[in-house]
Amino acid sequence: MTTIAEVPDEPGQPPALTSLSLAEAAQDARSKEQIITPFDVSGGLDEQGKPKAIDYDRLVDTFGSQRIDKPLLERFEKVTGHKPHRMLRRGLVFSHRDLNLILDKYEKGIPFFLYTGRGPSSDSMHVGHTIPFEFTKYLQDVFDVPLVIMLTDDEKFYHTPKLTLKDVYKFTIQNAMDIIAVGFDMKKTFIFADTEFIDSGFAAAFNNNVREMGKRTTINQIRGTFGFNDSNNIAEFNFPATQSATAFATSFPFIFGTDMKKVAKVPCLIPCAIDQDPYFRQCRDNAPRIGFLKPAIIHAVFLPSLRGKESKMSASDADSSIFLSDSDNQIKKKVGKAFSGGQDTAELHREIGGRTAVDVPFQYLTFFMEDDDELERIRLAYEKGEMQSGEMKMACTKEVQAYVSGFRERRKAVTEEVRKEFMRPRQLVFKGMPDEKQQREAREQRIRLLEAELDRLREGDQS
Repeated sequence: MTTIAEVPDEPGQPPALTSLSLAEAAQDARSKEQIITPFDVSGGLDEQGKPKAIDYDRLVDTFGSQRIDKPLLERFEKVTGHKPHRMLRRGLVFSHRDLNLILDKYEKGIPFFLYTGRGPSSDSMHVGHTIPFEFTKYLQDVFDVPLVIMLTDDEKFYHTPKLTLKDVYKFTIQNAMDIIAVGFDMKKTFIFADTEFIDSGFAAAFNNNVREMGKRTTINQIRGTFGFNDSNNIAEFNFPATQSATAFATSFPFIFGTDMKKVAKVPCLIPCAIDQDPYFRQCRDNAPRIGFLKPAIIHAVFLPSLRGKESKMSASDADSSIFLSDSDNQIKKKVGKAFSGGQDTAELHREIGGRTAVDVPFQYLTFFMEDDDELERIRLAYEKGEMQSGEMKMACTKEVQAYVSGFRERRKAVTEEVRKEFMRPRQLVFKGMPDEKQQREAREQRIRLLEAELDRLREGDQS
């Protein structure tokens, strides 16, 4: 039986993202290639210097992933017994690496775990941030598996000169509470902030995996994948090893047990936006070298900016985003200003119809409206000119307001005590969890580590 670790990426490792960005030098000065990295998302510019929509088909070819096609969706439904999420049905979750192998494992009753994350860069998340988390919750409910959520406050501190450690930790706490409000099962979910967890007595195995990955990742690999140069700080070069470590079950003995040989065989599925793929290409490349399985990945598209499909919604640009803290009136005003695919006049619109492919309010409906039939009715009416742009914006406003309103109600129930429990290292409850003996051994190991840390601190005080 083929394992995830034995399956090579096809059609091979993609060209360096730096090559993509440098390609513009050989073209007309007005044109610019699209760039998709964890730090920069742009559809690029055409020969006339006009912004282009992100080309996801090209990303699949460039990154070397696979399209989620109809046969895979049919198999997903057959194996899980659940209707695919609307994001799967509509191609918003569109690409994968080894999802088919995860389904193989699940079909045979072999446990796996989910891993996703968030880089806290603001005190309130926007609706685009909730998309991967909502989909991850769906996967957790369908597969009944444990979930680890990594809050990369250290990465945001390293990469953003203006942010202090105090800033990013404040964002982390607020973002954690927002994430919890999506509706995750506390018994099956562990959330951690890097700056807090890595220095705790629970992270010895995690830190060892960071070291293993760091030893096998070269500077040239990081330069090629992320486009880093001599102006990037050394912490940024090392961070991919940290983000990779979460993809290995052995990093969390308090969840999966202390039998490292057995735990190393527990696969991981990572739902994420496509801009995070560079991190996990590095992870997949190096994992087999230390005897670990390559994590499987499932990619989502970006929720477009209110300004258009050429870029994603960004927390750093308030006018391009709808925040989870926005009032109904703020949402109405922002949607009212969103880029429209309607025609210049009502008469022309009735004559030739609207363009749903570029209409941001319609694009938002594809993300948030559950009813497939109603969505198709709206699409046809708009494209035939039977629905005007104002009506489209009203339909979008209603849907987004309902989405954010539901979030607000759930957010009220997330207390500081609830947050602390989600972020407390502990045994999770799931099918295939370690037996009582393994749990006891894990507890004893944690006690030994904590005692050793106390001894070290006492020696430091005496000196």
